[in-house]
Amino acid sequence: MDGPVHYLDMGGPDGAPDGGPLMVCVHGLGGSHLNWSAVGPSLSRHARVVALDLVGHGLTPAGRRTPTIEGHRRLLGGFLDAVGGSPVILVGNSMGGLVAALQAVSEPDSVAGLVLIDPALPTDRLGLVHPRVVANFLVCAVPGLGECYLARRRRRSAERTVRRVLDMCCVDVSRVPAEVIAAHVRLTEGSDRALADDAYLRSARSLSLLMANPGATMRELDGLAKPTLLIHGARDLLVPLSSARRMIAAHPRWRFEIAPDTGHVPMLEAPEWTTSVIEDWLAHQGSFAVARSSAPLS
Repeated sequence: MDGPVHYLDMGGPDGAPDGGPLMVCVHGLGGSHLNWSAVGPSLSRHARVVALDLVGHGLTPAGRRTPTIEGHRRLLGGFLDAVGGSPVILVGNSMGGLVAALQAVSEPDSVAGLVLIDPALPTDRLGLVHPRVVANFLVCAVPGLGECYLARRRRRSAERTVRRVLDMCCVDVSRVPAEVIAAHVRLTEGSDRALADDAYLRSARSLSLLMANPGATMRELDGLAKPTLLIHGARDLLVPLSSARRMIAAHPRWRFEIAPDTGHVPMLEAPEWTTSVIEDWLAHQGSFAVARSSAPLS
């Protein structure tokens, strides 16, 4: 893994042999392990749940590692290798959904199943994206301009920064548990925001390049044959619902659920609904993945 990887262990089901299946949660661009704190405790009734921080995100330092899509994928693969044992169930949101899917095709023996929540998966047509999202990625793509934009953004308070991000990701921020928002603010206050912005910028540029030239990645993902649950917010402004519909048309065996009146992060905005859908998938379509995954963390 070429350096430390921070993760949050949310425990697992009491009395389950070998701690039950292992579920590893992967956050999106600019996120952290805290993105899973509203659903992790409930999901831990059914699986051992851990949430890691990708390269330069949360509490994982970049070090000599590169915060690109492949760099994040390599960190995830190294983490799973360090955990050892049987394959895991990966749960990924946004960029983390893409990283999880790429891990499943790159090292298929490491993954038993996938839960993809509003994943940033490439398709031949992305669909309509909110102008503010397009502007953000265009600014970040320009050398020098992206750095200046993020430097100006750092002048905001940590609370204002967190709430602006949630405003774009949610239909109604008031649905996000207050204690979860407070934890995000504390993490932002205690972090080196310049280093975090550098990882964000390099990750955003890597993701933009992949989305602009999706062919190779689309062909790679065509071979994805793991039990998969695809969840998508009906009112996602960052990854349009039409993109998810095209993905499910290409993978009709996946289970597809739409989170009503919800944005890009259902696990934060609709945690009870999201938990119930994942629980049902684990009991039915994902039961084969559950049976294959039983590796506790050492």
